[in-house]
Amino acid sequence: MWLLSGGAAVTGHGQLGAPRSRRLQPERSAPGSRIPIMVLKVFFPSCCCSADSGLLIGRWIPEQNSAVILAVVHFPFIPFQVKQYLSEVQKVSQVEIVVLGTWCNNKQEKEESLGKFLDDLGTIFSHEPWLQLSKEKGSKFWTCHTLSRQAGTPQEDQIILIYYDQRKAMLSQLHPPEMSLDNQPGVIPAPDASKLAAVFDTVARSEVLFLTDRYDDGPLKLSHWQSEGVEASIIVELAKQASVPVCMLLTLLLSLVSGLCRSRIFKFWPLSFIWSKLSTCEQVGYRLEHLKFVFSNQKAENQNQLMRKANIFVSLLLDVALGIMLLSWLYRKNRIGQLADALIPVADHVAQELQDLLQWLMGVPAGLKMNRALDQVLGRFFLYHIHLWISYIHLLSPFIEMILWYVGLSACLGLTVVLSILSDIIALLTFHIYCFYVYGARLYCLKIYGLSSLWRLFRGKKWNVLRQRVDSCSYDLDQLFIGTLLFTILLFLLPTTALYYLVFTLLRLLVVIVQGLIHFLVDLIDSLPLYSIGLRLCRSYRLAAGVKFRVLEQEAGRPLRLLMQINPLSYGSVVQTYRLPTYSCYPKDSWGSLCKKLFFGELIYPWKQKGDKQD
Repeated sequence: MWLLSGGAAVTGHGQLGAPRSRRLQPERSAPGSRIPIMVLKVFFPSCCCSADSGLLIGRWIPEQNSAVILAVVHFPFIPFQVKQYLSEVQKVSQVEIVVLGTWCNNKQEKEESLGKFLDDLGTIFSHEPWLQLSKEKGSKFWTCHTLSRQAGTPQEDQIILIYYDQRKAMLSQLHPPEMSLDNQPGVIPAPDASKLAAVFDTVARSEVLFLTDRYDDGPLKLSHWQSEGVEASIIVELAKQASVPVCMLLTLLLSLVSGLCRSRIFKFWPLSFIWSKLSTCEQVGYRLEHLKFVFSNQKAENQNQLMRKANIFVSLLLDVALGIMLLSWLYRKNRIGQLADALIPVADHVAQELQDLLQWLMGVPAGLKMNRALDQVLGRFFLYHIHLWISYIHLLSPFIEMILWYVGLSACLGLTVVLSILSDIIALLTFHIYCFYVYGARLYCLKIYGLSSLWRLFRGKKWNVLRQRVDSCSYDLDQLFIGTLLFTILLFLLPTTALYYLVFTLLRLLVVIVQGLIHFLVDLIDSLPLYSIGLRLCRSYRLAAGVKFRVLEQEAGRPLRLLMQINPLSYGSVVQTYRLPTYSCYPKDSWGSLCKKLFFGELIYPWKQKGDKQD
C-alpha cells in the first residue's frame, strides 16, 4: 500500500477486503481559472474519534499541505485562555501549535445548537485554511471541508483523512529512509518517508500537551491519547528518584578506578606491556567505559544515545547473570579441584604428543629425504623447549587450584571477563607452540628472502631500498660464485625448514582458531543490541522503518479515509543499526593476502588489538 504526496496513488483493501486502488490526481482547472485544486492531508488521531465537539489544535505543515491534529479542546472554553495555553505549549515544545479548525461529533447537533458558534470561531482564530471536520450521527461517514477566510465558502480541495495511533506515533522512532527496505510492499519510499518524519517529530515533541487529562482542574478539557489519565507508576517514580544518588555514587567509584588504571604506575614496563597484550585487561577497561557511560548523571541527548545506554545496560546485566551462573556451577561439587587435578595430566599428554611429533620429524617423515644435520639440530632445539615448558607447568602445579579459584571469582564481573581470562590462560599454556611457530617462521622467512635476493643476483638485478623497486646491477665473478654457493646451500636446506614451519604453523593456527572462537563469543555479548531486539520483539512499533496504509472509506464526494499503520524495522536492520562497537580489531586482509603472508613466512596475528604494531 502506498501513499505519495501530491497526486500519487493510494492502494489498499476496502471495507469488504477486496483490493482496490484509486488515483488521486488534481483535477484540471477550466480555461482561465487560476486556482488549482490542491490535495490536503489531515492526520487525525484515532483516539479522538468519539471526542466531544470542540476545537482542533495541532500543527500546520505548509510545504506538505498537511495538518497534524494533536488534540481536541472541548466546550465550554474561552478563546483567550486557549490562545494563552497554546503559547505556553509552544515555548516548551518548540512546535508551532495552533487552532486548525472545528470538530463536531454530531451533524444534527451542529445544525441545531453549535452551528453558528462553530462558524464564528473561524473569525476568532486566524488560521488559513480553516478545517471543518464532523461525524454524521448514526453513520460511518465523515465530512471534512476547508473554509477560506477570503472567499468565506468551502474550497474544492481533495482531502485525504488519515487516522493514526497517537501513542505509537509518539513512542516510535522513525528511522532514516536509507535504513528502510523500499522494495517491501507497504513501505513508503525514501522521499515520502522523509516528509513523514515531520509528522512523527510533531507528535513526539508535543509530549507536554499530553500531560493534561480529564481529571485536571484546569480551564481547558482536552482529548488525546492520555485523556483517560496520565500513565504513571509509583514504583517507577521512586526508582527514578533513587537512581540519581546511586548513579552519582557509582560514577564516583568508577572515576576513582579509572584514575587508578590511568596512573603512571601502569605506564612503565612491564605493566604497560602486560596491559596492552592481555585480553583480560582490555575487556575490563572496555567494561569500565561502559559502566561510566551507563551510570553517568547526564541525560541522553537524543534517541540513539538513549538506545545505546539501554543496550549497554542490558548487555551488562546479561553478562553478569551468565557469570554468576558459571560461578555457581564451578563452586558446586568441587569442580575447581577437579579441573586443577585434570590440568597436569592434560599438559603431560600434550607434551608427550609434541615429543612424538618431533621424533617423527627427526626421522624420515612421510618418506621425505631431509637434511639430517639440520633436522637433528632443529629437533633437539624444540625438544629442549618442551622440556622447559613441562618443568614450568610442574613448578606451578601446587598453585594451580588457587589460581583457578580466584579466576572463578572473576565470574562476578561477567562471563566476558572469564572468557578473556580463559583466552589469556590458553595463550600462556601454549606459549611453547607460539615460540616454535616464531622460530620456524623466522628461519623460513630468512631463507625465502635470501633465495629471492640471490635469484635477482643471477639475473643482474638488485632491490633498491630507497626507491622500493628492482634496478639493474653488474656483479663481478667472485660475487656470482659466492651467490651461487649460498643459493645452493639455502635451496637444499629449504625442504627441512619448510616442513618444520608447516607443522608448527598448523599448530599455531589451531590455537588461534580456539582463541578466535572465544573472542567471537565475547564480542557477541559485548556488541549484540539485546534491548533493541527485545523491543522489536515485544513492541515492534517502537522501531519504525516506515508506514503502510489501509483504505477505510472510498466514496465519491467524500474524503478518502485511510488508516496509517507502522511498519516495523526488520531484525537484521535492528542489529545493524544498534550494534555496539567493540574493542577488537579484526584483520582487514583478504584471504589472498593471508595466504601470501603464510607462504613467505611473515608473522600473522589474526586477533590483534587496536594500536598494536606487527613485527
